[in-house]
Amino acid sequence: MRILYLGDVMGRAGRRAITERLAGLKARLKADFTIVNGENASGGMGLTGGHAQVLLEAGADCITLGDHAFDQKDMLSYIESEPRIIRPLNFAREAPGRGARVFEATQGRKVLVAQILGQVFMKRPFDDPFSAIDSVLRAHPPGGLVQAAVVDIHAEATSEKMAVGHYCDGRASLVVGTHTHVPTADAQVLPRGTGYLSDAGMCGDYDSVIGMEKAEPMRRFLTGMSRDRFTPAEGEATLCGVLVVTDDRTGMARSVEPVRDGGRLQQTHPAG
Repeated sequence: MRILYLGDVMGRAGRRAITERLAGLKARLKADFTIVNGENASGGMGLTGGHAQVLLEAGADCITLGDHAFDQKDMLSYIESEPRIIRPLNFAREAPGRGARVFEATQGRKVLVAQILGQVFMKRPFDDPFSAIDSVLRAHPPGGLVQAAVVDIHAEATSEKMAVGHYCDGRASLVVGTHTHVPTADAQVLPRGTGYLSDAGMCGDYDSVIGMEKAEPMRRFLTGMSRDRFTPAEGEATLCGVLVVTDDRTGMARSVEPVRDGGRLQQTHPAG
């Protein structure tokens, strides 16, 4: 199976790029299933129901969120009515929605998608991500009940993401990091067959400070003081992510390749 994962959609520029280019990208890559992180799609902070619908209509089969999952208050109710949206497993126990779900891909194949939040350098204490994902993977072995399993680790620290990758090695098809908005160069298949990438990067304008217009972040770094709100940059976005090709029989990764389409970054397009 060919699974396309795209990193954090950042504001209007990211939504526009998804709307205009995702269908063509899926066709070129012959993607059987597509996951998009919508964590920052609405003004750079969270996701509204309306913007979620935009991403789904553009071709996302599943949307993952992150620590800003409920910054947009309508998501508290919208997520209960839209099963294609996943919030982190180890979020507050009373949080609405689900942190893992099995989806149907092409040819009736089943894909588990789960998301966990890291604890290192994060502003709020979340439950242990390792125990949270362990129980889900035990219940959904790739090559058994599902043909593939994807874990989104939304975290600051690359060390924590790597630890999650090794912890899930042999039990997930892909472990992919999100949250830092910068694509890493460590795409690999781990020793027991799990595809791994520390961060998928963002779907946003890279003439920015991690997707935000440069002036206000630079002012805060230089002076320690704020004047305005952060606002997402609106230049041409780069769609950043990863394509994993899996073996339906075992659920393990055959290959993992980065994807970068459009915008300022060097382009990377896996073979179709």
